[in-house]
Amino acid sequence: MESEHRRVLIIGSGPAGYTAAIYMARAGLEPLMLAGLNFGGQLMITTDVENYPGYPDGVTGPTMMEEFQKQAERFGTTILYTDATSVDFSARPFKVSTDSTNYTADAVVVATGASARWLGLDSEQEFMNKGVSACATCDGALFRDKPMAVVGGGDTAMEEALFLTRFATKVTLVHRRGELRASKIMQERALANEKIEFAWHSEVDEVLGDEFVTGVRLKDVRDGTTRDVDLEALFIAIGHQPNTSLFKGQLEMDDAEYLKVKAGSTYTSVEGVFACGDVADPTYRQAVTAAGTGCMAAIDAERWLAEQGIG
Repeated sequence: MESEHRRVLIIGSGPAGYTAAIYMARAGLEPLMLAGLNFGGQLMITTDVENYPGYPDGVTGPTMMEEFQKQAERFGTTILYTDATSVDFSARPFKVSTDSTNYTADAVVVATGASARWLGLDSEQEFMNKGVSACATCDGALFRDKPMAVVGGGDTAMEEALFLTRFATKVTLVHRRGELRASKIMQERALANEKIEFAWHSEVDEVLGDEFVTGVRLKDVRDGTTRDVDLEALFIAIGHQPNTSLFKGQLEMDDAEYLKVKAGSTYTSVEGVFACGDVADPTYRQAVTAAGTGCMAAIDAERWLAEQGIG
């Protein structure tokens, strides 16, 4: 296999990876980005982005990521649409491999993001971005004055449901059990909100619609009976899975497998390896915060390389 050395290598893309690339390329570090086959991150399956500064009329997720990509390339980033298959951070220079090439790098930025957990229904995939979403903050306002539903029983589901009450005529919260697993205060807020109705002991059996979502078929998990609920937006809030399997045994992770970074920085447990975006963020998971930490990772990496005499 071919072998190639780089001062900086970025694994992943999306707003975090592209922003890191822009900053590092402008600093003359000539970064190489392994953007992955599913490049662009979760924004590639997001239709309208209306909350990113600088886009007063909104923008589609894929268009935004194309613009990020062009800006990174303009300053000298090399972008390869291939996946990293293995890493070795046990010694410097670090080793990162793809199917065709072994790379070594003085510094590595990890920006592999996270993936929303889905229900696994064909109809759910069919209506993705046509009423089905995993981000109320991103898409809730698109369905103003419409009935909506949230699936889940944890804090995230309560937060999503409460947020959606600003826009929805009604929010149906669908939960498989007869009690919530969210924190007590979040339960109290949700249960006290007049706009939230609870579909207990229920799961989504099918998403209904024509061109866009018109409702869901709910199944009672106790007796198997079904009923249809009219709505125009369905938000899945059953958690996210950080894309960190490549780094197991290499970088420290928390219990949910998000990469650990030192407070106020993007430094991981291995000096010279930096993490940004959703792969290290279980809390905010927004494009703008991902871009912000991408900037941080670039500056952290640039300064660290200079300290090593490699800048």
